[in-house]
Amino acid sequence: MEKKKTSLCVASFVLGIISIILSGYWYVVIPAGILALVLGAKGNAKTGSKLAKAGIIMGIVGLALFLLYYGAAILIILSY
Repeated sequence: MEKKKTSLCVASFVLGIISIILSGYWYVVIPAGILALVLGAKGNAKTGSKLAKAGIIMGIVGLALFLLYYGAAILIILSY
C-alpha cells in the first residue's frame, strides 16, 4: 500500500534541494531551509511520506552548510 504524496511533501523536498545547492546565499537558504523544515513536518504528520522526511533532512543540511560557510568566514575575518 503506497502512501499518498501531498504537495507539502514535494514542496519540502524541492526547497530542501534548493537550500543545499544555494547554501552560500543567505537570502535564499534561510527561508528555503526553514520552509523545508515546516512543510516537511506538516507533510510527514499528514502522510508519513519518505519524501517529507527527505525534505526535512535536506533543509537541516542546507541550514548547517550555511552556518558552516558563514561561521568559517567570520572566523577568518576575525583572525586578521
